[in-house]
Amino acid sequence: MVALVRTVAYLGLEARAVEVQCSLAPGLPNFNIVGLADKAVGESKERVRAALSSMGLALPPKRITINLSPADLPKEGSHYDLPIALAVLAAMGVTDAEQLEDWIMVGELALDARVAPSPGVLLAAIHASEQEKGLICPAAQGSEAKWASEVPVIAAPDIASLLNHLKGTSQLPQPEQGQVEEAGSAPDLRQVKGQETAKRALEIAAAGGHNLLMIGPPGAGKSLLASCLPGILPPLSPSEALEVSMVQSVAGLLEEGRISRARPFRAPHHSASMAALTGGGLKVKPGEVSLAHLGVLFLDELPEFQRAVLDSLRQPLETNTVDVARANAHVTFPANVQLVAAMNPCRCGHLGDPALACSRAPKCAADYQSKVSGPMLDRIDLHVEVDPVSAADLALPPAAEGTAEVAARVANARAVQSARAGGSGARTNAELQGDALETFAGPDEKGRELLMQAATAMRLSARAYTRMLRVARTIADLAGSEQVGRIHIAEALSYRRQPPRA
Repeated sequence: MVALVRTVAYLGLEARAVEVQCSLAPGLPNFNIVGLADKAVGESKERVRAALSSMGLALPPKRITINLSPADLPKEGSHYDLPIALAVLAAMGVTDAEQLEDWIMVGELALDARVAPSPGVLLAAIHASEQEKGLICPAAQGSEAKWASEVPVIAAPDIASLLNHLKGTSQLPQPEQGQVEEAGSAPDLRQVKGQETAKRALEIAAAGGHNLLMIGPPGAGKSLLASCLPGILPPLSPSEALEVSMVQSVAGLLEEGRISRARPFRAPHHSASMAALTGGGLKVKPGEVSLAHLGVLFLDELPEFQRAVLDSLRQPLETNTVDVARANAHVTFPANVQLVAAMNPCRCGHLGDPALACSRAPKCAADYQSKVSGPMLDRIDLHVEVDPVSAADLALPPAAEGTAEVAARVANARAVQSARAGGSGARTNAELQGDALETFAGPDEKGRELLMQAATAMRLSARAYTRMLRVARTIADLAGSEQVGRIHIAEALSYRRQPPRA
């Protein structure tokens, strides 16, 4: 007898249909799983055997073959446990195979037949909704699955409860949709003493989604400024929150189905590997740049990152996606991030202070900053010098303007951008390109004249030129100006920094 149930395989943020076929045939007792399964899937037979044994069921003394179709699609993860167990039970006649035809199922099995959580349930639920099927998933992830439209969901705590529910002898409760988390508290900009230029650059970066680099000595407040950024960014829209939650679901970070409207803020340590930052590994997982999708990726101590790791971000910063290529799979993750970086001017950190600078200044600055490649720096829109804070600055009263006031201006600027972009697909000015860039960000005659002079004098690349226009458009939006003028171009140029030469 052959029984068939349905599940999914995850490739990036895509869930692909997989059939779990179970055959019981005469012969020497054996249990085989075929269909390009990884080690976690291969071990599933032991978990299934133990789970059924805990229910008082023994596998029949036959040749049991599980085929995961399509056979050329890689199968990874422990979420195949539950569909394999149900396929075996259907082949044994314990449950009705026809009842399982309208369901897609995912879940890991414990040895006592409990259904344990597994990553990617939200993707499976969205796939089930597209296929007009229901979803059987772990009880702990029922609230996560309910975010996918009106898909029917059976959240099973264990196999016995699931079988009783399918037979109609008892009913499992319908899971409730997960809660929407409130944004966590972030430092207030009032805590930042002085640093008016850096605050202005931070506001421009938040308003237009631009990349920002802060350069200053230790203790100047670079990390504090970056930590204030989540508080001034607008919350995610419902569709954006679902995008972010899909990435978190694949990474196994979506707890109890809670979805947050706060933009992600990821700050990996400078010892992070390339796979940790861009994604990959033996079992391909999203990296920090994807976990920060539609949010902020903060890289502190930028030159301390390995150069190859930093350069691996060059393509995602341009395309807003990460392509992880493997011999047996090609996986794409979203990576539409706003990069915020901080660094010291040199290794000792006191380049501008003759009393504290090392004896190699200023050559040490060129050596230190050259660890970050030119093409990487070219992708950063705003370069700002963060001056050291004196004791007199620290004694000043808190600033009159804090996070709430700046966030209101940022929200207004973002609303203007959203209304202006229309069907261009650009969420922020940082995403404007092609005809939309020239139409919406084209400066007036005097502004264009200044821009052309600066482009020639500073030898701006084509990328730097377009990024300059985007920043100027954001500055104009904050000023409430419909036209990009000379003053907006001038301020945008002031944030364009030439790297030091040895």
